Amino acid sequence: MSRRVLLWIGFALVHALVIWLGFTGDHAASWDVDQLYRWWASRALRGEAVPGITEGWVYPLLAYIPIVLAAAPGTAVDYTLAWGLLVTAADAVAFGVLVGTARSRGRVFAAWFWLAALVALGGVGMFRLDGFTVPLAITGSLWLVGRPWLGSVLLAVATWIKVWPAALLAAAVIALRRRLAVVGGAAVVSALVIAGVLAAGGGAHLFGFVGGQTSRGLQIEAPVSTVYMLLAAGGVPEAQVVYGAEYITFQVTGPAVDGVIAAMTPVLILGMLSLAVLGGFKAWRGAGFASLFPALALALVLGFIVLNKVGSPQYMTWLIAPLVVGLAIDRRRWIGPAALALVTLALTQLIFPFSYDAILVLAPAAVGVLVIRNVLLVALFAWAVVRLARVRVRPRQLSAVP
Repeated sequence: MSRRVLLWIGFALVHALVIWLGFTGDHAASWDVDQLYRWWASRALRGEAVPGITEGWVYPLLAYIPIVLAAAPGTAVDYTLAWGLLVTAADAVAFGVLVGTARSRGRVFAAWFWLAALVALGGVGMFRLDGFTVPLAITGSLWLVGRPWLGSVLLAVATWIKVWPAALLAAAVIALRRRLAVVGGAAVVSALVIAGVLAAGGGAHLFGFVGGQTSRGLQIEAPVSTVYMLLAAGGVPEAQVVYGAEYITFQVTGPAVDGVIAAMTPVLILGMLSLAVLGGFKAWRGAGFASLFPALALALVLGFIVLNKVGSPQYMTWLIAPLVVGLAIDRRRWIGPAALALVTLALTQLIFPFSYDAILVLAPAAVGVLVIRNVLLVALFAWAVVRLARVRVRPRQLSAVP
């Protein structure tokens, strides 16, 4: 049996397993799809309201593409199952691009890693908008060298569904010599989206998802919340877990928490700019795309996670795209962080949905798992930054002196 056939058998089995995981435990991992996405789709299809146009929304407007597509079968297929099948179809296209004829050992290894990552993270990695953007991000990243315009378009579409692929776009603009094609593809997609929203009368809500994120508190799973979770678990009176009804999330409070909340957005911006400057310096010194892009992309994606005051479990899916690209190019150098990422994803699934209730009541063992997961995230971020700093550059040519 060929490697290609084995990979596709693995693909089918893994996606069947992950869809099943989304339906276990009273649909805990797929709750957003089962309740919120289904509701948004029905409101839009009935003409009642379109968040992002007729009212504010926490997501960019193109998030409606998968949300409405999952409702296309109507009552013939349950909406949540239809979502799982939709993500599976998108994954299949990207998987085919990645694997190809299965002659590249790096790409084959990267494909097995992707499947392992899906199992490690479980249902939450599929039953969120993030799950739909991952195959777009992988395909777009793989096409940047040979088809930079098309690769940029895919990354831009993914960004207008969920913001995180903007990190990959930024890395592409910095690392790729044909950066005008990247900028052009992203500009065309953005112009079409903006024009469509303005034509529909939704200009007031066009960038509402940006302000919605900056006004949020410290979500309990975010790395920055680790200290407060330990304080709360230790019984410090001011530290406690509270429910944020506006965003349907649990947040943590504690001493000087308002100052931390206010500081995190500037810290995130400064951190991302610093990484971009470092990447730009490497590109200016002649670093090649194959070594610079994966390192910069992973560093920027992890910056979005580690420096963020929001830390939802589905954010861990963001790690898959840059690691797949890194493994496809240089599997020996990237196998270490890929293994660390798999452990991080597995701990994330243990946290949600399996131990989430225990974390909410501050059970020591459950909080301990959360702390370990966050420490591993920081360690992975440190590896990415060091790897970026060590990207080799070409020696500068000195001009001859007459």
